[in-house]
Amino acid sequence: MSHPPAAYQPKAGSILDVDRAFYDRLAERTDERKPVEEFVIPIRSGRAWEVPAGHLCRVITPEGPQVGDFNVWNRHNPRERLWAARTRQLQSAHVTRYDRLWSTLPYLRPLLTITNDTLESYGVDDDGGRVHDLLGSRCDPYVNRILSGEDFDFHCHSNLVRAVLPYGLTEFDVHDVLNIFQCTGLNDEDRYFMKASPAKPGDFFEFFAEQDLLCALSTCPAGDLSIPLWGPDARDPLEVCRPLAVEVYRPDAGLLEGWSPPPVASYAGLHGLGLPAWPADGAE
Repeated sequence: MSHPPAAYQPKAGSILDVDRAFYDRLAERTDERKPVEEFVIPIRSGRAWEVPAGHLCRVITPEGPQVGDFNVWNRHNPRERLWAARTRQLQSAHVTRYDRLWSTLPYLRPLLTITNDTLESYGVDDDGGRVHDLLGSRCDPYVNRILSGEDFDFHCHSNLVRAVLPYGLTEFDVHDVLNIFQCTGLNDEDRYFMKASPAKPGDFFEFFAEQDLLCALSTCPAGDLSIPLWGPDARDPLEVCRPLAVEVYRPDAGLLEGWSPPPVASYAGLHGLGLPAWPADGAE
């Protein structure tokens, strides 16, 4: 396979340059953080929660492998939310420590930065699979109807819809996800594949909130993806469904010295649309 250079290459000193020492301190100095919230999301369900700017959030597999479909928004403006496609281009199709999740236009700024990932060493397996997937999207009842001819109300899309309703959001606000703990890739036909998650009990994925966030997570009804949902070998994968745990922490203020939430993208043009040249005095 050839190795052409990445298309998106920033100039030195751009917002894409990550201060790794800063995020390493946040990840390593766990004795200098205080728990703010913790909960468990049962199988085949979803939950939404807030992570204030400057806080850390950890998603854990307490009982073993389980895929989690993750959505994230600016807490104060849900129009600013994860842009999976641009994140794939600016970071990669599978993310890990030091990668960021980027928001939609016209904001285009980091929503969060990944600070720790116990599956970082998984790398690329013999099938070309990698973990923490941005290639695919959430399972949903619409595509399930197309593929199976049956209705099922607890796909990740539906779980996320129910999760965000208390925050005034609807199905139209649910968007393409980060599939945490999910192992995926493209096969020789350039088609998307999924395989069993390599996560073990106690594995975790941790991130730092770059701004006030609303997060939502679905415990995928396919569990660890070791049993296919569709195709000739499909059957109910209930036996491989497990809960996910979430923990939110406030780091010591001293660890945040010099950090501030990122500004929105600095482009200030009008996309080539000019304003009328009105006379200065209002006269014709």
